[in-house]
Amino acid sequence: MLDGLSRQGSLVEPAGPDGLLRCQACAHRCLIRNGHRGICQVRFNQDGVLKVPWGYVAGLHSDPIEKKPFSHVLPGSLALTFGMLGCDFHCAFCQNWFSSQVGRDPGSDDAISFIQRITPETIIARAKQVKAKVIASSYNEPLITTEWAVAIFRLAQAAGIHTAYVSNGYATHEALHLLGPWLSAYKIDLKSMQGNKYHSLGGVLEHVLDTIRMVHEMGIWLEIVTLVIPDFNDSNDELWELSRFIASVSCDIPWHVTAYHPDYKKKDAPPTPVTTLQRAVEIGQEAGLHYIYAGNIPGRVDSLEDTHCPTCQKLLIKRIGFSVVDNFLVGEKCSFCGESIPGIWEQ
Repeated sequence: MLDGLSRQGSLVEPAGPDGLLRCQACAHRCLIRNGHRGICQVRFNQDGVLKVPWGYVAGLHSDPIEKKPFSHVLPGSLALTFGMLGCDFHCAFCQNWFSSQVGRDPGSDDAISFIQRITPETIIARAKQVKAKVIASSYNEPLITTEWAVAIFRLAQAAGIHTAYVSNGYATHEALHLLGPWLSAYKIDLKSMQGNKYHSLGGVLEHVLDTIRMVHEMGIWLEIVTLVIPDFNDSNDELWELSRFIASVSCDIPWHVTAYHPDYKKKDAPPTPVTTLQRAVEIGQEAGLHYIYAGNIPGRVDSLEDTHCPTCQKLLIKRIGFSVVDNFLVGEKCSFCGESIPGIWEQ
């Protein structure tokens, strides 16, 4: 069924005789022989043509933009979020494994039943209907369905709607070049600063770090999320490495430290304590980051859901969970001291 919902992709190059292809959608850069699939299981070589997902969604929902999470993108607005199926990682703690592990884990097979055939035009019409200010690609890994996302994002920008990726950041410069003109904001999961840990998830750390640098250099609005997991990435040393790397790119990049809850194949670790998130925020602040947010425990982290001015420390945006309670920004500036606050604040 999935193979029928595909068309020829553009993120590909010939790689040898007998129709051998190299996929360019993600940093795996899979070499795919005729009749075979990439690591993601949804991009495949059919008679020397790379076929990629097209013409469907497995999820289409209106969410607060804060749920993605973005804290510096049109606070309080709705994001129409679409997702397809598949992923290029196999994280044991995946919070969206039901849609991401299709083709890899038989437990995800029922996700096929959620497929809706749809056109980019219909998605734009739905966004207008619900008055969404952002259209986001999420739920599975969007990089492996970039051609489809670009078709939607072109129409979204023409309609005055912002666009966003919610991604593991395992990108290539070819994928970012294709996305760049049509992408407003990019959320990247930075899961660890240890190469061996990324290897266990199915990736290479340096490729994610390169993506973070490239996205920032391209001028696409960037926010970073670390799901803080007990006994995986919650040590002081690890949190220092994470925050120092982000600060080395820009101290203005918002860093979200979010609470893990037991799920999928990693149910042995306990939920992340609030005190661990508070410790992560303190370390990030000492590293020089200006905007750090604690998430997934709404209402239990005091002001760590809020945006404060880094110059005068005044409260600028008050949040409870995914809801914006107060907003004291004037355009992009602090209403108290006039400091410019980076982000996407106006349509």
